[in-house]
Amino acid sequence: MRLRQPLFLTLLFVGAALAVVPAATDTMPLGEVRAGMRGTGVTVFQGMERSEFTAEIIGVLENSVGVRRNLILARLEGGPLAESGVIQGMSGSPVYVDGRLIGAVSYAMGSFPKHTISGITPIEEMLNDDTGPLARLQPVAVPLALPLASDTLTTLLPERLTRPGPFALRPGDVSTTGLSAADGAAFGVQLRPIATPLVMTGFAQAAMDHIAPLFRSAGMVPVVGGALSAAQPLPDGPLQAGDAVGVSLVRGDLSMAGTGTVTLVDEGRVHAFGHPFYNLGAAGFPMTRAFIHGVLPSQAISSKISAVGDVLGTIDQDRATGISGRHGPGPRMVPVHVSLDSPDRGKTDTFDFEVVTDDFFTPLLTYNAVLNTLFTHSRQLGASSYVVSGEARLVGQAPVRFEEMFSGDSATILAALYISGPLTALINNGFEAVTVDSIDISIIAHDDVRIASLDRVWIDDPRPRPGRTIPLRFTARTRRGEEITRTINIDVPAGARGRLQVLVADGTTLAQQERQESGRDVTATDLGQLIEAMNGARRNNRLYVQLRRPDAGAVMGGRRMASLPPSVLDVLGADPSGRGFTRLRTAVVGEWNVPLDHVISGSRVLTIDLDKP
Repeated sequence: MRLRQPLFLTLLFVGAALAVVPAATDTMPLGEVRAGMRGTGVTVFQGMERSEFTAEIIGVLENSVGVRRNLILARLEGGPLAESGVIQGMSGSPVYVDGRLIGAVSYAMGSFPKHTISGITPIEEMLNDDTGPLARLQPVAVPLALPLASDTLTTLLPERLTRPGPFALRPGDVSTTGLSAADGAAFGVQLRPIATPLVMTGFAQAAMDHIAPLFRSAGMVPVVGGALSAAQPLPDGPLQAGDAVGVSLVRGDLSMAGTGTVTLVDEGRVHAFGHPFYNLGAAGFPMTRAFIHGVLPSQAISSKISAVGDVLGTIDQDRATGISGRHGPGPRMVPVHVSLDSPDRGKTDTFDFEVVTDDFFTPLLTYNAVLNTLFTHSRQLGASSYVVSGEARLVGQAPVRFEEMFSGDSATILAALYISGPLTALINNGFEAVTVDSIDISIIAHDDVRIASLDRVWIDDPRPRPGRTIPLRFTARTRRGEEITRTINIDVPAGARGRLQVLVADGTTLAQQERQESGRDVTATDLGQLIEAMNGARRNNRLYVQLRRPDAGAVMGGRRMASLPPSVLDVLGADPSGRGFTRLRTAVVGEWNVPLDHVISGSRVLTIDLDKP
C-alpha cells in the first residue's frame, strides 16, 4: 500500500474541493512574471481527480531551450511532491498566478534532483507555436543501391534512428531574470524536458528492454501498464485543463501511449505537455483521456502509472513548446495483422493492432510490435529460425511482399527489422507520397537452427554445348553435418560461344557482388521500380545461379547497358555531368534459383568451355 499513501495525503491536502480551473482562462505574458510570485498548479495524481499544488516563482531563464525560448523557474510544493519530486506525467500541468495562466510545468532538473524545481513553458510561446502553418517534416530519401537483399533491408530502420541532442549546452547560452547569472546558468544546462511515460500494455519485459533505448533518447520512458477494466470506464466528455491526456501510438492487442497533462482548452484547441512529444511538426496521433492508477516515487525520478481510454480527438501538432489538437474523430491508423505459427509446439497465435500513420513511427512501431510478438510467443533462450511472409498493401500501388528466412542467435531481431525495412524505404521513398493501407504478416517459428553452408558445386555434363540444358549439382551441409543435395537445370543460349562463367551464391553475397560491380550506381528511378526491386530482393533461403559471358558494358545514370562498343564507352566515361559511370566486364545471360528450408551461405565460381554446336 505504499504506492497509495502519498495519494491519500494528496486528497487530504486539497480537501474535498476540486482544483479550480477558470472557466474562461486569462493568460499572463512572460514580461509580467516576477520572482517571488506564488501560483497554483493543477494535475491528476490519482484516478481522474484534478488536484492542486503550489508553485513559487524563482525567476526566468531566457534562451534556455533555444533562441527566444524561455522557461519560468519555479519550486513546486504540495501533495506527494515532497516525497516524489517532479513526476513524469506532470508535463503540461497548468500553473496560474492570480487566476491567470502563466504556462505549463514541463522541465525538471534531470535524475536524482535535490529540489522540486521545475521549468514552466510560458503559455504565450505555446499559443504562438500553434498559430503557425501545419508543416510536416519532409522525409529524407536514402537512395538504395540495387539489387536488394536482407543485408540492406534489415539496416534501413536503425540507420534512420537519430538521437535528439539537449538544448542549452553551455552556461553562456543562458541569461536570467530574477536570479544570479551563475545560478541561472547552472539551472539552464541541467533542465531537461520531463520524460514522458510511455505506457506499454501487452509487451514482454525482454521486448521492453530492447525497445526502451529507442525511445529514451527522445525523452520517453517505457513503463509497464495495464488495460482499463470494465469497472473503470472513463468519461467521453471533452478534456479540461489539468486532466491527464494520452497520445496513442499503438492500439489493439498491444497498446503504447505517452501520457501527460492538459494545459489549456481554448477555442476548440487542446494544448498539452509544454515540450515536444517527438517534435514532428504536423502530426496525427489519437488523443485520449488517461486514468492515473497512482504515483510511483523514486529517488531517480518518480512517474505516474496510467492507462489510456478511448479516442477523443486528434493531436495534430507536435512542436518544441508542446502538443496540441482538437476534440472529434481520431486520425486514420494502419491496421496490422500478425499470425505466428509454431509447428514444433502445435500452436498458432494471431494478433491485431493499429499503429499511427507517420513517416517515422509506422515502421518503428511495426518493428516494436513484431519483435514483442516473437519475444512473447516464441523461444526466448537459444537460437531460433523464422520464415516470414506477407505483404504491405498500399493505396493506388502494387503491394510489397514479405518473403524471407532468418536463423541463428540474432534471428528474432533480424526478422522484426526485416518487416520495418520495406516500410521505411516506401514511406521515405523520395518519389511520391505513399499511404500504407494495411499490413499482413505471417511468421513460422522453429525452435532449432536451420543454417547450411555451400560445400560442393559441379557441372554434371562432360561436354556442355550451346542450346542444351546442362545439370548443375550442389551439396550443402547443415550445422549438424547433414547433407543437402539439389540439382538446377541450366539452359545454355543457342548463340553462346567459347568460355562462360557460372556464379553460384547465396542471396546476400550475390547482391553485394552485383552492387560492387556496378559501383552502387544502380538505383530505382521511380516508386514502381522501387516496389519491384523490393519484391525481387535476394532471399536468404535461396541459392542463386548466374550464367555469365565476357561483355563490355556500363552502368550510367542508374541503368545497366550491355554490349557497348569501345567508342561509346569512351564517350560515356568522359561525360562531365557526374551522373555516375561504372564499366562492366560481364553480362548475365541467365539466372536461376532453388528454394531451401535453411538459410544458406557460400559462393563458388565455375568455368564452362562450350563445345561447338
